[in-house]
Amino acid sequence: MSVYIVGTLDTKGEEIGFARDVIEAEGIDVHLVDVGVMGDPEIEPDTDAATVAAAGGTDLESLREAGDRGAAVEAMGEGAAAIVSRAHEEGRLDGILGLGGSGNTSMATAAMRALPVGVPKFMVSTVASGDTEPYVEYSDIAMMYSVADIEGLNQLSRTVIANAALAIVGMVDSEPDVETAEKPTIGMTMFGVTTPCVQAARDWLEERGYETIVFHATGTGGRAMESLIEEGVIDAVLDVTTTEWADELVGGVLSAGPDRLEAAGKAGIPQVVSVGALDMVNFGPRSSVPEEFEGRKFHVHNPQVTLMRTTPEENAELGRIIAEKLNAATGPTTLMLPLGGVSMLDAPGEEFHDPEADEALFDALRAHLDDDVELIETDAHVNDEEFALALAERIDRYM
Repeated sequence: MSVYIVGTLDTKGEEIGFARDVIEAEGIDVHLVDVGVMGDPEIEPDTDAATVAAAGGTDLESLREAGDRGAAVEAMGEGAAAIVSRAHEEGRLDGILGLGGSGNTSMATAAMRALPVGVPKFMVSTVASGDTEPYVEYSDIAMMYSVADIEGLNQLSRTVIANAALAIVGMVDSEPDVETAEKPTIGMTMFGVTTPCVQAARDWLEERGYETIVFHATGTGGRAMESLIEEGVIDAVLDVTTTEWADELVGGVLSAGPDRLEAAGKAGIPQVVSVGALDMVNFGPRSSVPEEFEGRKFHVHNPQVTLMRTTPEENAELGRIIAEKLNAATGPTTLMLPLGGVSMLDAPGEEFHDPEADEALFDALRAHLDDDVELIETDAHVNDEEFALALAERIDRYM
């Protein structure tokens, strides 16, 4: 067993050396990767900074001479990612640990994100109590707040670093007791307002021997699914909840980026897609909603989440975009429309019920879809059991 520790040995050598000693005392080998740029390492690395820089497409002296911290962090992060990826592919890496401030965190987590889901990843960081999304993205990185700065060893830092070191030991030294039977795997997307649909479809599929992986359509969820499709983990997609495109178009906080809805089509795997929760754009607390949207229809989901109803004009553009994405698919693709409403809030008597806005979405999809994409329409609401089972049966037929 081997743990790779990624860190700046020119500034954090003492602390990283302490973590190494704790891990080695448990019988686990340690490989030190130096991503420090400005000085000589305080302890001997196994992979030196010059090698890391070269793997990142540059050289150490150029980084030092330029004196651009941002560029150096990016280059060394890319180099570390290349090095740990190669080590994992060759069976030399079983887990990865990082510790440091924002720069260390950026470089170490760049390396961690290059590794597949399931490889143990642990980051001790001074920024772990803040917004960690830029560091974690859609990877399975565990982050621990360092409490004190990682600057020297003391009774507090020793305890935190030792706990982190023992945590990564536990991860790599234990075989998780999880089911690993080979089953066809279907990726699904869900939001709170499409939960009944996804649950009914998932139950039906699992009864028939499929493995399902449900992704919360919060931006990172959609990106995670797209990434796992690219990795070949997912065999088919039941994309019930395409709401992330509303945030991408209008400027909400849960966008999955402009590539959402492309991975399945490029991979040629079967996909059944619907329009779940395209009636809403997501923001934070009500006070955080940009002034340009004043006068729109809102629903305060909780103190941290405010939903805004999409307009007919926005829905027409969403229909055009989604049709364009599906038209590019190389595999079997079906779009299913629930004409009775696209979310819990979009039903008769509910706050976002707006037949005109929904019809703008449906009309745009009808107008722009190519004949290669099968279009199925039903009068049901997205959360009606009949619609959920129709989705499940359609993906089952493809499989």
